[in-house]
Amino acid sequence: MFVAISLVDLFAPKDQFTDMDFNQFLSLVEKGEISSITITDQKAATGAAVGTLKDGTKFKTVIPIDPELYQYLVDSGVVVELRLPQEPSLWVSLLTNMLPALLMVGIFFYMIQQTQGGGKQVMQFGRSRAKLQTDSHQRVTFADVAGCEEAKEELQEIVDFLKHPKRYVEMGARIPKGVLLFGPPGTGKTYLAKAVAGEAGVPFLSISGSDFVEMFVGVGAARVRDLFEQAKKRAPAIVFIDEIDAVGRMRGAGMGGGHDEREQTLNQLLVEMDGFNVNQGIIVMAATNRPDILDPALLRPCLLYTS
Repeated sequence: MFVAISLVDLFAPKDQFTDMDFNQFLSLVEKGEISSITITDQKAATGAAVGTLKDGTKFKTVIPIDPELYQYLVDSGVVVELRLPQEPSLWVSLLTNMLPALLMVGIFFYMIQQTQGGGKQVMQFGRSRAKLQTDSHQRVTFADVAGCEEAKEELQEIVDFLKHPKRYVEMGARIPKGVLLFGPPGTGKTYLAKAVAGEAGVPFLSISGSDFVEMFVGVGAARVRDLFEQAKKRAPAIVFIDEIDAVGRMRGAGMGGGHDEREQTLNQLLVEMDGFNVNQGIIVMAATNRPDILDPALLRPCLLYTS
């Protein structure tokens, strides 16, 4: 709206005024060539004035604030108009005073929008960015994974648990709450995790470890909670965290050893995994190429089983 008003004001035709000093003005008054004058913007000693000559030429000048001068102009046949400066309306005053604050709020929300990656997420800081895969047409199975025979054999127990969780509960068997896949980049860790979900026929929620950590305090922990809430609604399910070292790095290893946002996120992840009941049917699978830098709490046998 402001741009449109500015463009209209820029291209609208404007009256052309000739600058005139006071001496020239008095000379033309004496010659009887001034038709009318309008005095505005009156200050302590002078006032801005615009006028018209008898030949139609428009001019502008500055004249003293002097009642005797005004009377002289009237006596000389000049039509004199004194126009008081217009006070801005209430709405204009409010807009002028509030515009800086509105601009700051707009910039703030714009930055949040860019950080969160879309207008719909402006107020959803704590929502998880996990991608859900349930399409049976895109299902990956162990038959699609070349090699990794030993890993597939070990993961078959996880598949069987996801297919028949009640059987394991009745037997009193203890299934690891998670599986850690580690190896160099490009060795098929993510594909193998998808194959486990495909074999078991359960939803597959995948997210990168770097998606948890943001510039706002508490966002990472909130996203962890939201991720596991989504998994519980779809249980049995697999939660896959790629590059878990981005959030699961050993605590106290940062600069200064402070309790930063990443450590809060890791603490929340450990709480969620410790809080699992076996009958919830949720398995956490994580992948990394740097298992040596992971926090020891993540590698406890009761949490992440390495493969």
